[in-house]
Amino acid sequence: MSRIGKQPIEIPAGVTITVGDSEITVAGPKGQLIVPVQPKTKTSVEGTEVRVTR
Repeated sequence: MSRIGKQPIEIPAGVTITVGDSEITVAGPKGQLIVPVQPKTKTSVEGTEVRVTR
């Protein structure tokens, strides 16, 4: 993984992130996005950051 890919992702104000078993849902003032998750990755929400690891 690259060094940029290891950095946490900041969550802007007004945006909510829900992590499911096979998908991540991001909802905000401009709409909603549902993204499938690869089985070998782990996604965690820590405060105002999202971390994606292998």
